Amino acid sequence: MNKSDLVDAVASGADLSKASAARAVDSVLGGIGDALGDGDSVSLVGFGTFSVRHRAAREGRNPQTGESMHIAASKVPGFKAGKGLKDKVKNG
Repeated sequence: MNKSDLVDAVASGADLSKASAARAVDSVLGGIGDALGDGDSVSLVGFGTFSVRHRAAREGRNPQTGESMHIAASKVPGFKAGKGLKDKVKNG
């Protein structure tokens, strides 16, 4: 499923026009992105939790040359599935 498929599903499930559903989907995704950008987490009960994870600095290798290189610490988005989502995936 891609974003346009999700918009179609929201439009039919909530009895909205596709334009309204697209604005709703964009708003939800934007809100999640803004919260993560501020360092907050977003919990959707039954679905999961989006959070910011800290990746430590480490030494890596350039795959072309084999040369050792430093990889800086960074923040990356993370997701942990909730029980409802896990059960839905497990049971189909």
